Amino acid sequence: MKVAFTTSTGVEVDQNFRKTTSFTIWDVGPDEAYYVTTVRIADDTTGCEDDRIATRVRALSGCSIVCAREINGPAAAKLAARSIHPMRTGVPTSVEEIISRLKNVLRGTPAPWIRKAQTVDTFAGG
Repeated sequence: MKVAFTTSTGVEVDQNFRKTTSFTIWDVGPDEAYYVTTVRIADDTTGCEDDRIATRVRALSGCSIVCAREINGPAAAKLAARSIHPMRTGVPTSVEEIISRLKNVLRGTPAPWIRKAQTVDTFAGG
């Protein structure tokens, strides 16, 4: 399944969802994970908050999870409406650590929403 990380370095989840200008996308499975791409977002300080959130949500279509240091309620709601599960780390956390945890969950008995995301991604050719 595709997982997006808010990162300024590609190594650490260190950005707020609403303010980040870069998402690193990984494909994560139970036994392996690999880098897919980096999505860049124009730094639009003149647009309204809803427009900035909507732009980021649209850019992440196809992802099952987005990990950010901070995600506010309206952004989380817009992500969930697009079947993208928001995950907040609260503190800077390494992408590698999060991927390792996700792989462990996928090897065990994942929550129903994760199983659904895996199934959808498999049928979509992910």
